[in-house]
Amino acid sequence: MSERIHSAQPAPSRSSHKRIIPVVAGTLILVVGAGIWLQFFRAQPAASQTAGGDSGKVSLSPSATGARPMAKVNGQTISYDVLARECIARHGKEVLDTLVNRLIIQQECEARGVSVSAAEVETEVAKTAEKFKLPLDTWYKMLESERHLTRDQYHQDVIWPMLALKKLAGQDVQISEEDMRKGFESNYGPRVKARLILISGNMRNANAIWEQCEANPDDFDRLAREYSADPQTRPLGGVIPPIRRHGDNKQIEEQAFKLKVGEISPVIQLPDVENRYIILKCEGFTEPVVTDIKDVWEDLYAQLVEERIQKSVANIFNEVKKQARVDNYLTNQSTGGRIVPTSGTRQSAAPGAIQPASAATGAPIRR
Repeated sequence: MSERIHSAQPAPSRSSHKRIIPVVAGTLILVVGAGIWLQFFRAQPAASQTAGGDSGKVSLSPSATGARPMAKVNGQTISYDVLARECIARHGKEVLDTLVNRLIIQQECEARGVSVSAAEVETEVAKTAEKFKLPLDTWYKMLESERHLTRDQYHQDVIWPMLALKKLAGQDVQISEEDMRKGFESNYGPRVKARLILISGNMRNANAIWEQCEANPDDFDRLAREYSADPQTRPLGGVIPPIRRHGDNKQIEEQAFKLKVGEISPVIQLPDVENRYIILKCEGFTEPVVTDIKDVWEDLYAQLVEERIQKSVANIFNEVKKQARVDNYLTNQSTGGRIVPTSGTRQSAAPGAIQPASAATGAPIRR
């Protein structure tokens, strides 16, 4: 619950060179230079399809290996078909989702004349490894041990879609001085240390709990353990990460920064959620570690550019996926509103329409 409200991050520390490098939370693998793409592409061991050429292109050519023996046990054969059926039963949905998403992006790239070469993929991987000061072979080993991604899967299911979507989204990002000011306040400015009670019910219930909080502010932690509907913060007496400025929830942020130490907020209804309310108690403010934006200008600018690109990438992916007609025979579900021709010949289409992918014949996509 607390993460959904404020997405707070730890404040950075000042270095001797007055250059602040943002702290990366969690393991390095959770970043891999591709923040949003891992939620779209969940590679499984069976997902690897191609090598070389336009890395990431989905091979649609039929296989003639169905009867090929994969193992023998006391002379009895386990065929390719048997192994394939078992793999589909265990991992089919995840792998098929990955292939569908890749093919959607691939088709849009072809329609717009966009390509991502194997050399571009290799360069991006090298840049990502260098960013974390790791040799390339160590980076690949870490990916395989932590994320269970082989080199080919990482190229095809993470890096290729990321680069393709960036090209589709366009990278002409403009960051204004106002953007920089807000980014500085959000990342390096003071934050409100607070406790929270989440109430799931009607306004009358919320007001009754608020009255108890207002009458006994020192008992807020006990009231949070007793009444809060948030399973993450309830055992902690309602403690949440400090609330920053310019986060995701303007209403909560505004109320939090109005409070003085020890004060209780009014009942705040969560936007777009029925019968969900919160009450905050201010317990103080964090001290800003960096006070001059010039000390972090370059790093902050790069961070804001990347955040803007990631939002554009997420938007373009959602838009393209919504437009694509997907008939999933494994799950018996269909999505999207436009049927894409499945024949090998081109058909006329409205501007921006998704065309059949030349990847089916192995032809490279040209830009």
